[in-house]
Amino acid sequence: MYEDIYERITDALVQYGYIVIEDALDETLTSELLAEAKEEQNYKLAGVSTASAMDANRRRDKIHWIEAKSETTQEFLDFINGLREYLNRSLYLGLSYYEAHFARYEKGDFYEKHLDAFKNSKNRVVTTVYYLNEEWHQEDGGELLICDEDSFITKVLPRANTLVVFMSEDFPHEVLPAKKERYSIAGWYRIDKF
Repeated sequence: MYEDIYERITDALVQYGYIVIEDALDETLTSELLAEAKEEQNYKLAGVSTASAMDANRRRDKIHWIEAKSETTQEFLDFINGLREYLNRSLYLGLSYYEAHFARYEKGDFYEKHLDAFKNSKNRVVTTVYYLNEEWHQEDGGELLICDEDSFITKVLPRANTLVVFMSEDFPHEVLPAKKERYSIAGWYRIDKF
C-alpha cells in the first residue's frame, strides 16, 4: 500500500540523508490524529537530555507519548512500522522499534538547535516528524530548520500532512517560536532494546 512512499524515503535517505514530503498520507488520518492530539489532556513539559531535565530556555513544548490505543494511532503506527521494515530490508539498518509522541507548542514555544542522537551512540537512528496543523501559514512561525554540520539546509512549514524523515545523528535542527498552537508527531527508529 505504501511501497512508493517507502521507496522515495529510502532513496532520499541514501542520497541526501533527509526528505520532506508534502501530502504524505491520507488527509482524513491527519485530521483524526489532530483531533486526538487536541483531545489529549496529559501533556507534560518535555526534557532536554537523557536525564529528562527541564529547561524552558532551551525547549518549551509539551509532549504525550503515543500508544496504539485507537484505530487512528494504530493506522499511523502501521504506516511507520511498515517503513521500519522497508528500511531494514533495503538498508540493513537493524531498526528494532519506534517511539513517538504528540508534541504541542503553544504560542511562543520553541526548541533550540539540537541533535536527536549523539554522534556514534547508535540509539536514535532515523527521525520522523509528521505535522498535523491545518491552515498554517508562513506568518504563523513554528518552522523546522534543518542544518548539516556547517550550514542551514531547509526550512519546513509545519503544515498538515507533511512528513519529514532524516538520519538522527547527521542533522542538527530547531523549531522556531510558534505564533499559535502547533501540533506534530515526533518519532525515532531505534536499534537498542526496549
